[in-house]
Amino acid sequence: MYPHNKKIKRWEIAGIFWIIIVGSLLHFTYEWSNKSLIVVLFSSVNESVWEHFKLGYWALAFFMLIEYWFIKDYTNSFFLAKTIGILAMNLFIVIVFYSYTAIVKEPILIIDIVSFIAGAILCQFISLKIMKKSVSNIANKIGLVVFILIGAILILFTFYPLHLPIFKDSNTGKYGIE
Repeated sequence: MYPHNKKIKRWEIAGIFWIIIVGSLLHFTYEWSNKSLIVVLFSSVNESVWEHFKLGYWALAFFMLIEYWFIKDYTNSFFLAKTIGILAMNLFIVIVFYSYTAIVKEPILIIDIVSFIAGAILCQFISLKIMKKSVSNIANKIGLVVFILIGAILILFTFYPLHLPIFKDSNTGKYGIE
């Protein structure tokens, strides 16, 4: 393993813990902030599956702001890797959630927590694998654009949610921000 691969690996492992801790805190920051409109942008505002996507995404985005400056010289696929990682994390969480709730008919908190943790590990593992690869500059730029678009869509659907089950608050039956 090249020395730079070890450096990337250390950052990706640290990112797992960051995503789990910061993502978990982001679950509560909307209420803690007295429902601040600024905090709405990166914190979940209800118990819908959609709003929980923000937890992993924004925790990863905040980590990326730090991580990028330390490993940018060791990989040319940083943004593509992070985009594919967060998409994998959210897809994993959706599959787990809808699979088990189809059977038991209600959410189980411990399964949701474990799937978030497993999703963070999956995100960072995929990111690590992709960052070890060389990609074209355009592919990495597309990754950055898609990552930004995901964030914009997460915010947009907080204010303008579709009336689909993924956007419905499991506690109140409401959609989006109250």
